[in-house]
Amino acid sequence: MTSARPLTQRERVVKEALDAVRDRCDVGARLSADPVSVVHRYVEVLDRELVALVASSVAFGNVKAVRSKLEEVLAVLGAHPSQAADDPQGLDRALSGWRHRVFRGQDIARLLVGARRVQRARGSLGAALRWHLGGARDPKSLRMALATWCDEIRAAGGLDRKGRRRGPAHLLPDPRGASGCKRLLLLLRWMCRPNDGVDLGDWDIDPAILLIPVDVHVHRLSRNLGLTRRSAPSWATTEEVTRALARFAPGDPTGYDFSLCHLGMLQRCPSKRDESRCEGCGVKPVCIHWQDRAPRRRIPG
Repeated sequence: MTSARPLTQRERVVKEALDAVRDRCDVGARLSADPVSVVHRYVEVLDRELVALVASSVAFGNVKAVRSKLEEVLAVLGAHPSQAADDPQGLDRALSGWRHRVFRGQDIARLLVGARRVQRARGSLGAALRWHLGGARDPKSLRMALATWCDEIRAAGGLDRKGRRRGPAHLLPDPRGASGCKRLLLLLRWMCRPNDGVDLGDWDIDPAILLIPVDVHVHRLSRNLGLTRRSAPSWATTEEVTRALARFAPGDPTGYDFSLCHLGMLQRCPSKRDESRCEGCGVKPVCIHWQDRAPRRRIPG
């Protein structure tokens, strides 16, 4: 993902802008609006990784709605989610009335039961992913390892991907497809990056091989910064944006994700010049829409 060639002038100014945005990010204030904040409530790693799996899996759409629905699940799971997941029938009954978008309580129950069974078999979800990686240390190997890791959780919990409802398949997607799998990559960022007050550093997996979770905010910002020209947040887009960010931080390309995502949410980043919405944006000086005379070239990967 990285290259020994020096940064271009354009890359240097973009890096400076991104570093400044990250340094200015009010982590405390923004954390309260982020699903990862609920994961920080738990002390035991086995509990944390189960909560992180659920929180990341439902993390799309309106943030307040996501948080509200997460709180309902956590109330059922209690202080020790790993213990709750050891009782499949009880968990299924307790979550029977839960609904969020395409997901139902039975989907969450099966996800948790499958993940708990993998924990028991492998020691932890992080250890299971390391096993599927088999010592590989590159992003392309991560994709297949993540796919087989998801297969193991689905099979263990009976989370059917071929049923008539969309929910079970969407809850834990298949990285073999074209999807950018933003929620799965978000989980990896939370669990693999060092504990910095946002991410937790519980899994012994090199952050250098992680891919940035490209949601609508990060995608739009990435296009505006010339990190990608792709029109949709696919897996290929994710790889392209990560390659560009790895030029700035080879050992930690996803370290920009939290600040970029929240910048995009705060600014409601547009796809063209907008005097009102762009005012005060930390990357406005390097945004392609505000570079009248600069060539709109993508930063090479």
